[in-house]
Amino acid sequence: GMVYLLSFIMSFFGSGLSFIHSSGTFGIIFSLGVVVIAALNLVLDFDFIENGAEAGAPKYMEWVGALGLMVTLVWLYIEILRLLSKLQNRR
Repeated sequence: GMVYLLSFIMSFFGSGLSFIHSSGTFGIIFSLGVVVIAALNLVLDFDFIENGAEAGAPKYMEWVGALGLMVTLVWLYIEILRLLSKLQNRR
């Protein structure tokens, strides 16, 4: 997350971390790492939902787990598309 934030801030000054967005080896390895982190975050979301259900969390808290799950799924989907795009550009 910090790398994306740094890249975003540097883009305002005409610079950037183009190697994380390129289809080179480091860009693909970086994308793989982000996909793994997103997948692990998905596991954490399911664990959060399961623990809340076992602990008897109030009904109004269901949206917190659902929102977290939805955000993680969208993030994972976008990162997988970004990785596939980088792999396609290498050809």
